[in-house]
Amino acid sequence: MSFRLTSLLSSFAAVLALLPSLVKAHGNGMDMSMDGAMDLAMGQMLPYLHFTPGDIVLFFGWVPTSKGAMVGTCIGLFLFALVERWIAACRGVMEAHWRKRAQIAQADRINLPTSSSTDKISFTSNRIRDTVALRNAPPFNFVHDLTRGVLHAVQVAIQFAFMLIVMTYQASFIIALVVGLGVGETLFGRYASHAALHG
Repeated sequence: MSFRLTSLLSSFAAVLALLPSLVKAHGNGMDMSMDGAMDLAMGQMLPYLHFTPGDIVLFFGWVPTSKGAMVGTCIGLFLFALVERWIAACRGVMEAHWRKRAQIAQADRINLPTSSSTDKISFTSNRIRDTVALRNAPPFNFVHDLTRGVLHAVQVAIQFAFMLIVMTYQASFIIALVVGLGVGETLFGRYASHAALHG
């Protein structure tokens, strides 16, 4: 081995040897037992389904403690669930539109006129091949695929937020989300399903 590689490996070994001393845990005065409710700065996190106010909702500053705050939070979560279903419907409609545009573009490529007879023979064989083996996946379109990716990322982020809200075990929050998703599917689901059927 060269001197450079040996010195690099010895430096790496020294850093690895020092690493455990740098990441030592220290006591911070918290009781880390998981037997009871977790005491938080502004409330308690109960490990069972409950209707007790005082749970943190997504952010440390969002802790509904009064009945009015709980009702407002449930209305907000209901509307949040409606937005998630609306985004899903928008994605379905956009997918159907993009699929039709890709089919039109492919049909236009197949039906292009040719100018010479030699081109006509090769073009006819290509046209037959393209007609027999139509693409199952549309071609890459930066604008469409970027929009699809952004919408999917937003939808997944909302679903992760729903998961965190459900993990509070606050029954009123869970009911608000479930009812909101049901109403949202009732309002917007037909657009996504119609787009999927007729796309």
